[in-house]
Amino acid sequence: MRSKKPCSAAKPIFVIFVTLLLASTVVPAQTQAIKFKVIHTFKGSDGAYPTGGLIRDSEGNFYGMTDEGGSSKGCPHGCGTVFELADSGKETVLYSFTGKDGDGEYPASWVSPVRDSAGNIYGTTFDGGDLTTCDGVGCGIVFKLNKEGKETILHTFGKGKDGGEPASGLIEDAHGNLYGTTQIGGTNNGGTLFRITKAGAYSILHNFDFPGMGVDGAEPIAPMTQDLSGNLYGTTLAGGQNDCGTIFKLDTNKKETVFFSFPCGSGGDGPYGQLLVDSAGNVYGTTKVGGNSGCFDGGGCGVVFKVDSSGTETVLYAFSGGSDGRYPFAGLVRDASGDLYGTTINGGDAGLGVVFKLDASGNETVLHSFTGESDGSFPRDLFMNSIGDLYGVAGGGGSLKCQEGCGTLFRINP
Repeated sequence: MRSKKPCSAAKPIFVIFVTLLLASTVVPAQTQAIKFKVIHTFKGSDGAYPTGGLIRDSEGNFYGMTDEGGSSKGCPHGCGTVFELADSGKETVLYSFTGKDGDGEYPASWVSPVRDSAGNIYGTTFDGGDLTTCDGVGCGIVFKLNKEGKETILHTFGKGKDGGEPASGLIEDAHGNLYGTTQIGGTNNGGTLFRITKAGAYSILHNFDFPGMGVDGAEPIAPMTQDLSGNLYGTTLAGGQNDCGTIFKLDTNKKETVFFSFPCGSGGDGPYGQLLVDSAGNVYGTTKVGGNSGCFDGGGCGVVFKVDSSGTETVLYAFSGGSDGRYPFAGLVRDASGDLYGTTINGGDAGLGVVFKLDASGNETVLHSFTGESDGSFPRDLFMNSIGDLYGVAGGGGSLKCQEGCGTLFRINP
């Protein structure tokens, strides 16, 4: 059976969490007076459901992707966009995916695009490409978009054991090579880890196991991150010793190893966001469930974790599911003092997500609790500038021209 697309604000997973988990115990969280501002409200024609990360150029312009929306009629609600946004809030749609003629649809908007020094943007789409594959919707593509908005398709998935449904986006190494993962496909149908040059030369570096079939990971979804030595770290949603997900490492010799297997339960289950690696080799991240025994079916409301260079895990914070947030699907950012910042897609005062700060002692402060109105709902990954301001996207809320709102882009001054 074909696996389902990773969550976005438009997809039923959010509705399920909001509807079924309102009975979770509400535990007061620390709050802090901060300045919150919506920079842009998406309206559908300019993109909808911006559920991923942002990148910024030297002139202060942001770049990101939306899961749906845009000008194309090839998908029911638009096939997704790549956008540029000035700090003033002026948006330019750089490209609207069509879903036709080999083009992609539904870009992996839960991650950041890659932008090189020449201004070219690289990314992946979850569907589209060869429409004879993946149940007739296509297994996705790797694309390049130049400064003029012209798209070049570097690879089309689904023509063999190359993988399919690349949910993770891309990361660039020091030599200009791009790396990513696919959620399905490969020799075991548990996903792949691949390298692709900017000329389109594609190669498989690792085939993940099918869930439950071995200690290797399965279903890589989150984008990878790179340490100071050039090693790549990523996560799998499933697999590992307990089938609750893994952290894997790809060293500079392109050898893949399982760095850590999540223990389920109190130690976390199902890492979904991008990892953060510090200069000492400690790895920080979140799991979407696990931790305490609260939230729907007692599976826990998610954790913030640290795994040191020896592979020992410390749970820094376990969400209660109340006003402190629940289900952290995004990664973390870290300031100069070592404080961590992130989001949850549910929980908070209205149950529609929070932006949080976690200090070195494990104390959480809620910086913003989303209402689902003009501020947005279901926040995802954050970007921190040089002075500590936070920028991010909310996958819902804002304009009601879309179901549950088309989403917003916001700024927080902690």
